[in-house]
Formats: sequence, structure tokens, C-alpha cells
Amino acid sequence: MDLKQLRAFLTVVETGNVTRAADVLNLVQPAVSRQIRLLEEDIGTPLFERERRGMVLTEAGQVLVGYARRALLELDRARVEINGVGQGISGLVTLGLLPSSIDMLSSPLASAVAAAYPGIRVRIAMGYAGTLQRWLASGEVDAALLYGVERSPDIESTPLIEEPLWVIGPKHSALRPDRPVALADLVGQRLVLPSAPHGIRTLMEHACAVAHVTLDVSVETNALSVQRSLVLGGHGWTILPPIAVADDLRRNQLRGAPLAEPDITRTIVLGLPTNRPISRAVQCTVDVLRDEARNAVVSGAWVEGRWLG
Repeated sequence: MDLKQLRAFLTVVETGNVTRAADVLNLVQPAVSRQIRLLEEDIGTPLFERERRGMVLTEAGQVLVGYARRALLELDRARVEINGVGQGISGLVTLGLLPSSIDMLSSPLASAVAAAYPGIRVRIAMGYAGTLQRWLASGEVDAALLYGVERSPDIESTPLIEEPLWVIGPKHSALRPDRPVALADLVGQRLVLPSAPHGIRTLMEHACAVAHVTLDVSVETNALSVQRSLVLGGHGWTILPPIAVADDLRRNQLRGAPLAEPDITRTIVLGLPTNRPISRAVQCTVDVLRDEARNAVVSGAWVEGRWLG
């Protein structure tokens, strides 16, 4: 097993077939096929099932993916840190950010890290809380902003921001920030909600159970972009923190109102691993992330956010 084989394996996983993987790796197709074959011989079992629609991972292949990604990530970290020896704090730091806040935080975060720590290279990964939590525990990300984190022996979480959930509707709706909408008033209204076990769906189901309310969920999706698109297209209202659609609210493409009776909030936390040491590069980058999150709340860019950190 060598690096070329692992890179070929992961590229086939990400592209779905050998032809596209060869294009990405700038190799001929037989060379990529040979790397996969050698890796399978070394492992002692097939890693892919060859189907008409592409390469599908076997159970063994699914197990290898996580290990291969972590192995290459560790080598990338070592390469960056070695290149930065003698140049102050350096290293590769991978941060996990939520879809609702990644656009707002990415640019100021990258600028602030580059200015303060030019030897640090930042890699930003987007995912929902459950995915980020798994990546954090496995070492695929070094730190992450999460929400709804249950107690975990592998993750230390520090509350940073509390934000309310709002009812979000198309621009022709009568929703207004100064007119809260009671949960019971949503009965009969078509809703577009995340599917379980998404954190917002869990919060909504708990509130509905306590209030003995049954909602009409017309569409479920775990993609924020699809959720937004469906509301813009008039397929129903949704429930989101206002930061998730802040630009649409400012441009009056969408309208929103606080959810009330009961008020429902979620807490954004900073997650750090407890199962491995925190490098200086990671700690410095996390400090910058905290500062930029606080700046977003104080400036009002993080709509309706309340700083807890």
C-alpha cells in the first residue's frame, strides 16, 4: 500500500469512476486501474463493485475510506508543518463549519488567520452537526462549530452563540420580524422542514409534542440550499435561524417572523476533540474563529445572535 494507491482510491470514490479519476489525477485510465488493482491485492479483498453506472464501494472499501482520508490528511499536515519550520507557528488546520454560517465566517476567518499567522494553512469543511461531530471524533477536522451536541467523551463543547428559530416564508407572505408567530398558528400551513435527525427537526418535534400540535410537512430535505429554494418557489414555509437566509431577508426575497409560544432557540458551540492533543496552530486558529464569530454577533451580521462565549 502506498500513497499513489490511496490517492487513486479516494479520487475514484469522489468521482465515481476511473475515467474521471484519471482526468483529475492527470494520468491515463490504465494507470489508475492498476493502482486500484494493486491496492486490492495488498488489502486482500475487492474495494469496488464494477457496475454500469460506475464504481460502487464494497463494505471493505467503505471501511478503508475513512482511514485513507485520515492518512493523507496527516501527511498534508506534516508537509505544511515541516515547510514552516523556523517561520513561527505553522501547520494545516481543518475547521468544520455549518451551512448556515459558512458564507459569513469563511472570508473574514481566512483573512484574519493569514494576517496573524502566515504559516498556518486553513482548510474549511462544511457539514451538518452530526457529520461534523463524526469528523471531529475521527480526526478529519481539528475543530468545529456545532449545535445540539449531546455529551460525548470525545468532544469538549463550549457554548458561543444562542440564536432563535424563525418562521420563513416567500416574499408575498405577511410575516414580519415584529409579529411573532405562535407554533399553534402554523397548523394547516404547508411546511418545508429538514428530515430527522436534523437538529431543527428534533427541536420542532419536541415542541410540537409538548404543545400537542401536528404540523403539515409537505417536503423534507437535509440540504439548506434546497430548503431555501423550495420556499422561494412557493412550496411552503420553513423554520430556520434567520442567519441561514440573512441575505434573502435583507433583499426582501424572503420574509420572516420569530417563532413564539414557545420560543425555540438553538445554541452554537465550539467543539474540540478530547481524544488527541491540540496543536498550537489549531489553538491559534480556533482563537481567531471565536473572535470572528463574536465580531459577527456584535456587528449584527449574525442576525438575532446572542453572544454566550
